Amino acid sequence: MRRYNPILLVVVLLLAGFSPARAADVTALERVLDEWGAAWTAADLNRLLPLFTDDVVYEDVTFGAVNKGQDALRKFATGFFDAFPGNAFEVKSRFVSSDGKWGSVEWLWRGRQTKDMPGLPATNTAFELRGASVMEFRDGKISRNSDYWDLETLRKRVGLIK
Repeated sequence: MRRYNPILLVVVLLLAGFSPARAADVTALERVLDEWGAAWTAADLNRLLPLFTDDVVYEDVTFGAVNKGQDALRKFATGFFDAFPGNAFEVKSRFVSSDGKWGSVEWLWRGRQTKDMPGLPATNTAFELRGASVMEFRDGKISRNSDYWDLETLRKRVGLIK
């Protein structure tokens, strides 16, 4: 009877939805989310762009900006890096769904805006701001990314409003 116990355990785990491959996929996607924060902090397109599918949809919900595809993401990121040199994204928490289709990151953004952006003039004042991003994954990469943060809080922190 003892020789059947390991087989029974494997069958029970498979029926319960446990898969060593799925656990490895989730771990790999968690590393993608960690690298997401590191790549934005490093202002490095060569680190950032490979994290995304070719047909990525990257949305900054606060500004209503929707960037479709790698070229649009490259343009968006380049503009961001130019306006916020030396910025940093600290990943405070991250989550990947057990099926590996969705993920989220809670982050703390530290920076200083040195160039004007539409609707946001530069004050060159250091700030710290919390936000979150929701991602959809496909083939081990981010296929959709939606960033959520509060513009009013940022405006207050950089002295644009009281």
